[in-house]
Amino acid sequence: MALDFEHLVSDSPQAGVSLARKEEIIEAMRPCVKTHALLYALEDTTPYECDGLTAYRTRPLCVVLPETHQEVQAVLKTCHAHGIPVVARGAGTGLSGGAMPHAQGVLLSLAKFNRILDVNPQSRTARVECGVRNLAISQAVAQHGLYYAPDPSSQIACTIGGNVAENSGGVHCLKYGLTLHNVLSIKGYTIEGEAVSFGSETLDAEGLDWLPLVVGSEGMLAVTLEVTVKLTPSPQIARCIMASFATLQDAGHAVAQIIAQGIIPAGLEMMDQAMTQAAERFVHAGYDLNAAAILLCESDGTVEEVQEEIVHMKAVLGECGATQLAVSQNEAERLRFWSGRKNAFPASGQLSPDYMCMDSTIPRKRLADMLQAITHMQGRYGLRCVNVFHAGDGNLHPLILFDASKPQELALAEAFGAEILETSVQMGGTITGEHGVGVEKLTSMCAQFTEPENDQMRRLKAAFDPLGLLNPGKVIPSLHRCAERGQMIVRGGALPHPELERF
Repeated sequence: MALDFEHLVSDSPQAGVSLARKEEIIEAMRPCVKTHALLYALEDTTPYECDGLTAYRTRPLCVVLPETHQEVQAVLKTCHAHGIPVVARGAGTGLSGGAMPHAQGVLLSLAKFNRILDVNPQSRTARVECGVRNLAISQAVAQHGLYYAPDPSSQIACTIGGNVAENSGGVHCLKYGLTLHNVLSIKGYTIEGEAVSFGSETLDAEGLDWLPLVVGSEGMLAVTLEVTVKLTPSPQIARCIMASFATLQDAGHAVAQIIAQGIIPAGLEMMDQAMTQAAERFVHAGYDLNAAAILLCESDGTVEEVQEEIVHMKAVLGECGATQLAVSQNEAERLRFWSGRKNAFPASGQLSPDYMCMDSTIPRKRLADMLQAITHMQGRYGLRCVNVFHAGDGNLHPLILFDASKPQELALAEAFGAEILETSVQMGGTITGEHGVGVEKLTSMCAQFTEPENDQMRRLKAAFDPLGLLNPGKVIPSLHRCAERGQMIVRGGALPHPELERF
C-alpha cells in the first residue's frame, strides 16, 4: 500500500533528514515488528518526544514497540546495518532527558516487556522483564515476606529497565543501596543484535565484572531486556521520626551527627520550609509549617532493634536542636509521614507552571552550606527553588520553579541549575546522584571531568558501540561543548545551554 510519507512526517523537526531517508528508515523497520507496532504519523510519535524533562523535546522519526526478543534483535540489526540511531525507552519517567528521542532515528519502546518471569523465595531473587514497574516487583513478592528495596519516588510508574539505566535509588537507598547493589544479572542485546549478559546469579561471575559498568550507563552500551534482582526480607516493623528544626544549619548538623554516631537509618530525608509547605498543602501529611527544615528518619528491623534505634536517634536529634519530634505510632501514620516526601515533585506542580529538578551529590556536612548557596542564587536569578534531599547520602533534588512560556525563564533555570551542579563539584561532590546525565548535564560533565577522562569514556562506549548509534548525543560531552564552556568562562558569559548534540 502506498503511503503519503510527506503528509505524515513533513512538518516534523528532523533537520537534515531527506524525505527519501525517512521513507527508507520506516520501510526498513516494517519487517521487524507487527504493523500496529510501527508508529510514524505525527500524532502517534508526539507522545514520545520527551521524558520527564519536558523542557527539551524532539519527535522521533518513528517508534517501534517490539514484543519479543527476536523483534528487538531484528530492530537493532537493521538499525546497525543502515546506520540508524536508536534510543531505548521504558516508562519515560527519567528527569535528565536520557530517553529523549533522536530526530533522525528510531525510538525503541520496551513497554511491552512487562512480565515477572520467575520468583525464587529460597534464593530471594526475581527475574523480570525490563518493562516491569518498580513497585510491581514488591507487590508480587509480598506474599513471600519479601520486597524490592530501591524505591524511587516514581516507583509506581518507573520500570526496572529505566532503573538499571540510571542506577536509581530512593528514600531507602542509604541502608539498602542503589539499583546496582540490588541487581545480580542483566541480559540484553548490543547494537549489532548480539545477545549479551552481565553479572551472575551466583556469588561471582566468570571473567571481568561488567555489571557495575552497565548499571547506570544510560542506554549507551546495550539494550536491557531481562534483570535478575535481589529481594529483601520485609522488616517486622518500621517507625519514622519527623523532626523539626529552626535553622537549616541545625538540620544539616543533625544529619551528619546521626551518621557519625554509627546509625544507618532505613531512610533519612530532608525538606526545606518551602517544600514542606507545598507538600503539606498537597497531601496533608501533618508537617510543621513553621520549621526551617524537617527531617524524616526511619528505623526498620525487629521490634527490639527499632525501639533501641529510635531512642538513639531521638537523643541525637534533640542534642542537635530539634524543636519538635514526632514518632509514628502505627503503619498508617508512618506512611502519612512519608506521603509528603513521596509526593514532593507533584506538589511542586502547584507552585509553578514548570520546574526543573536537579540532581547532584555533596558531602553530608555541606548540606546547610548548599542550601545557603541556593538561597543566594534565587536572588541572582529571580527564580524560586524548593529543596528536598536524600540527606543520608547527600543526594540533592533542588526544584527550580519557572514558566516555560517565558523563554527567558527557561534560560535562567538552565543557568541556575548549572550553577548548582558546579557548586556541588566545588564542595567535593558530583553532578549527579541518581537521575543520570542525559542531555541536561552535558555541559556540567566538562566541570566534573577532564578531557582525558571524557575521552576515556568515549573509548569505552566505542568498544560496545563503534558507530555510536545507541542513545547518541547523551552523557559524554563533545570536545566542542567543553571548549565552548571554557571560552564562556574566560569571557565571563553565561554557560552554553544543554541543547541536544546531534549524531
